[in-house]
Amino acid sequence: MCRSIKVLREGATPAPTEEIEAAALQFVRKISGFSRPASHNEDVFHKAVHEISEASMRLLDGLEIRGAKAS
Repeated sequence: MCRSIKVLREGATPAPTEEIEAAALQFVRKISGFSRPASHNEDVFHKAVHEISEASMRLLDGLEIRGAKAS
């Protein structure tokens, strides 16, 4: 579905917050079919982007990478 969203995890290197948020925005645009929401949909659109960003950060923070040294 979202083939153009790039991989955000590069080994043990954390993904920048800006890239996670950009990927979440792209995902919401793809799911909703809107590149920019109408004013009456802005709140729900931006809430979805925020929630997906947070879930993505939790996922990336929680992954155990084999062979990575603990910081």
